[in-house]
Amino acid sequence: MSNFKKHHKLHSKLLISITLCITLTLLVSTTVYYFYYIRVEKEQAFEANHSSLTLRSKEVINMTSIAQSLAFQMYRSSTLSKLLYYPKPNVYDVTAAMTELNNYLNSMPYIESIYVYNPKSGTFYIASSQGQNGLFSKNELADTDIIRVLEHYQDYKPFTPIPRTYPLLSASDSEAGAKQAGTDIAAYTYLCYDAINSNEAMNSAVIVNVSAAWMNKEMAEILVSGGAAYILDDQGTLLSGTTLTEESLDEKEQLWLHTRVKKQTTGYFVEGFHGKRSLISYTSPDGLGWQYISVTPYESVVKMASVIRNAMLLIAAIIALAGFVASWLLSKMLYTPIGQIVNHMNSLESEKRNSIYTMRQNILRNVIGGIQLLPSGERPERLHELGITFQFDKDYRLVLLRIDDYARWRNERGSDLLPYKFAIMNIASEICGQTYRVETVDIDEDSILLMLNILDPAEYTDPVLLETLLRQIREACIEYLKLSVSLTYSAITSQPERLHLLYRQVREASMHRFFRGHGCIINAQHTTDEEVQNTYIYPADKEKKMLDTLLSGHTDDAHSMLADLLMHMEEYPFSTVKIAISRLIMSVNNATRHMSERNGFSVESRTELPSPDRLETAVDLIKHYHLVFDHIRSGLTEKRNTKQERLVRQINERIEQAYADPDFCLNQIAEELDRSPIYVSRLYKQQTMSTIVEVIQQLRIRKACELLEQTDWSVADVAEQTGFASSSYFHRMFKRSLGVTPTDFRRSKANAQ
Repeated sequence: MSNFKKHHKLHSKLLISITLCITLTLLVSTTVYYFYYIRVEKEQAFEANHSSLTLRSKEVINMTSIAQSLAFQMYRSSTLSKLLYYPKPNVYDVTAAMTELNNYLNSMPYIESIYVYNPKSGTFYIASSQGQNGLFSKNELADTDIIRVLEHYQDYKPFTPIPRTYPLLSASDSEAGAKQAGTDIAAYTYLCYDAINSNEAMNSAVIVNVSAAWMNKEMAEILVSGGAAYILDDQGTLLSGTTLTEESLDEKEQLWLHTRVKKQTTGYFVEGFHGKRSLISYTSPDGLGWQYISVTPYESVVKMASVIRNAMLLIAAIIALAGFVASWLLSKMLYTPIGQIVNHMNSLESEKRNSIYTMRQNILRNVIGGIQLLPSGERPERLHELGITFQFDKDYRLVLLRIDDYARWRNERGSDLLPYKFAIMNIASEICGQTYRVETVDIDEDSILLMLNILDPAEYTDPVLLETLLRQIREACIEYLKLSVSLTYSAITSQPERLHLLYRQVREASMHRFFRGHGCIINAQHTTDEEVQNTYIYPADKEKKMLDTLLSGHTDDAHSMLADLLMHMEEYPFSTVKIAISRLIMSVNNATRHMSERNGFSVESRTELPSPDRLETAVDLIKHYHLVFDHIRSGLTEKRNTKQERLVRQINERIEQAYADPDFCLNQIAEELDRSPIYVSRLYKQQTMSTIVEVIQQLRIRKACELLEQTDWSVADVAEQTGFASSSYFHRMFKRSLGVTPTDFRRSKANAQ
C-alpha cells in the first residue's frame, strides 16, 4: 500500500491481472482448438484423398482384367491371328482384321489405341482414336517407345500396366496430321505377347493402350482442391498421375519417398514438396505393387483453422483492451480517497525512515571514531532496532572510498554532492552485497566507509576477489556517475574494540593516493610497515643537489629531481613522509624566493602551496612547480639578455662545443673571449652560481649518462668521447657526482626498461 501510486494503484493492478488471466485463457484455448482443428482437417483431407486414390487403384486393377480379357479374346480371334502369325497376310485378311480392331476400339471408349505386332514381318497394325491408324513398319512408327518396351519385355511383369507417354504422329506425316505432331498421349499400356520357343524370342504381341485422361476423370473431382496425384510404380519410379511422366525430386524428397512411403501401409504426413509445405497422403501397395500418392498444399488444408485462430485472437485482443480501460476507470473512481490516505502514510513513513537513517549513521560514525564503544558478543538490541545488521564480533574488514578531485566537484556540483554520495553507497552495496554483509557509512565530505562482514572465511578472504569487486565499484562510478574514486581496504579482524584503530589505519593508508594517483586501490597493510617507517631517512643530500641545480638556473633538471624526491617517498607510511614533504616544499619555496630577490624579478603568490595533507596527488604538486620553474626560467632568460648574459651564453656555447676535448679549460675560454681568466670565472659564478669547471664537469657527466643509456659503447669509449683524460678519472668523477659507478648506472637503466 505504501507504493500505491508508484505501481499504478493496487485495484488497477488487480483488475489488469484478472483481464490478463482471461486473455491468457482465451489464447491457450485458441491454441488448443487451433491444433485440434488442424488435426481434424488433416484427417478429413487424408480420408478424401485416400478414397480417391483407392478408387484409382481399383480402376487400374479392373482395367487390367479388362485388358487381359481383351488380349486373350484377340489371340483367339481367327481373323486377328492371321495378322499375328502370317508373314504376309493378303489384303482381304488385313482389311477384315483392321475392321475388327476398330470395332473393339469403338466399343470401349477408355481404350486409346490397339497395336498388333508381328515380329516376322516387323509390322504394326494400329487402330487408334487419334493419331496413326493402319499398317506401319518400325521406322514409320511415331510411338518409338513401344519398340523399347518390346525389346525389353522381360523387364515387365505380364499384364501389369506400363505408365508411359507417346506422340500421336511423327513429323513426317501428312500436312494435316503435322498440326498435331509433338502432342503426347498419356496411357497405361498392357502388353500381351507370345514367346513360347527355345530362345524366348517374341512371336507376336497385342498392345492395349488405355487412356490415362479417361481414368483421371473421376479422381480429379474427388481430390482436395489444389492437390495433385502421383503414382509410385512397381519399378520405384514416381510418376505424375495426369501426364504419367517421371517426377523430378531433390535429395530430401527422394529420402522421405523411399523411407516413409515406399512399401508402407496407408498413412499421411506433412513435408516439403517442390518448395511448398504439403500434406502427403499415400496408399498401401496394391495387387500390382503400385502405390498412389496425393500432395495437397498445407495452406489449403488448414485454411479454416487459420480463420478460427485469427478470430479468437481478435476477440482476445478486444477483451484485453476493454479490460485495461475498465481497470483504469474503476481504480481511479474507487480509490481516490484511499490514495490521499496512502500519500499521508507514505509521508510519515519517509520521515521515519530518514530519521532512522540519520540515527544509524550517527551511531556508526561514533563507533568508528571511538566515541562510542560496542560490547563484544551479541549485537546490542538498539542497533538491531535501527536496522544495523553488521556483526562486529565476526570477521570483518573496512574499505574507505574517497572521491577524487573533490574540491573541483564541490565547486561544480555544490549541494548535489549528497545524492552522488548516496549513489556511490548504493553501487558499493549492490556490488559487494552478493559476497559480503555490507554496512555503508558517510564519513567525511569526500569519504564513504564500507564495513564488510565476511560470510565464508574460506572463500572470501582472498584479496584478489576483493580487489576485483573494488575495481567493479570504481568502473561503475565512472560509467554511471562520471566521477573517480580511490579505494583503500584493511586487514581482517573480528575484534569490535579494534574497529576505530582499523579505521585510522585505513584512513592513513588512503593518504597514499598522493603517490599512486586517482582511482588507485590500496592495501593498508602494505603502507603501515613499522620497520620501513623506522628506517626512513630524509634525503638531505639529494635535496641540496636539487636546490643547487635550481639556483644554478637548470630548472628542467631541478624539476626532474623534485619529482624523483617525491616519488621516492612512496614506499614509506604517509605519516612519516608528510613532514618530509612539508620540508621539501618549504625548501623549494625559499629557494624560489631567494632566486627572485637575487635576480630582481617577482614570483607570483600562486607558487605557495598548502600543506601536503590538503594535496590529493603528487602529480598536482609536480605540475604546480613545473609552472613555478617555468616562471623562474622566464625571469632568468630576461635577466640574461644583458651583455654579461650574452657573455655567459657564449661561454656555455663554447662549453657545449668543446667539452669532449680533454685539454679544454678556463684559460682557453678566457683567451678566446679576450678576457682575463679571473674576470671570466667571477662573472660566470655570479650569473650561474656555478664555476666553469663544475659546469664542464656536469656536462661531461650528463653526456656520459646519455651515451651509457643509449649506446653499448664500453666505459673507456664513453670516457674518451666525453672529454675525460682516463677511464679511472672518469670512473671517479662519475661516482662522486651520481653516487654509482658507470657500469651500475647502465645496469639500473636497463633493468628499469
